[in-house]
Order: sequence, then C-alpha cells, then structure tokens
Amino acid sequence: VQLQASGGGSVQAGGSLRLSCAASDRLVRIGRMGWYRQAPGKERELVADISAEGSVNYLDSVKGRFTISRDSAANTVSVQMNSLKPEDTAVYLCYAGIKLYAGHWYTKDVWGQGTKVTVSS
Repeated sequence: VQLQASGGGSVQAGGSLRLSCAASDRLVRIGRMGWYRQAPGKERELVADISAEGSVNYLDSVKGRFTISRDSAANTVSVQMNSLKPEDTAVYLCYAGIKLYAGHWYTKDVWGQGTKVTVSS
C-alpha cells in the first residue's frame, strides 16, 4: 500500500491550505490516518490524526485552526489548515496504520511522501 499526498505550497500568514492523502488500496483496512510534520532542526510531531470511527487527536498549537477529515470508504484523509502561522512551516507527512493479518491482526505504519508547507509573515 502506498500513500499519495497532495496539497501544500506557500501562503502568507492567515491564509489557508488543504492537504489530502489517499491510499493506493481502497480495500485495505486502516486504523488511524493522519499527518505529522517536521520543521528544520526540529523533531517530527503529530499534527492530527483520526481513527476509522472518527476520534481525532490534534497538536495543541493547531486546535481550532486545523480540521482533519476522513473518507474511510475511499481510504483518504484530509486536513484543512486555516489561520496559518509562520511556525506551521514544515514538511507534512501523511501516515496510515494499515491493518494486516498473519494469524493475528497487527498494524503497520505506512508513510507518504512529504509535502512542503511554507507560511510567510
């Protein structure tokens, strides 16, 4: 299974962007899907993720500005990013917890290619 990310780009502070990510296999079972980001010189951090049942997690600094959504039937996940700030500048990476069976169910994390988000002041 591969993840294809789209969106990203450059905006001014206060602007909006939408990132989307689609799994190549629409039939594979996926647990959580979401986005991490990594800025230069900083550790990777979870931005937002969402379970198949719709429970969400957000990084505190993006709460109220970012909204994650998911189409479980299509195995896609998107994040709408509003009121962007320069500190949101980073490479954003999509991930999915793929459910696999080998005598028992287990989860394998799959990562998409990064997409760059640049917010200028």
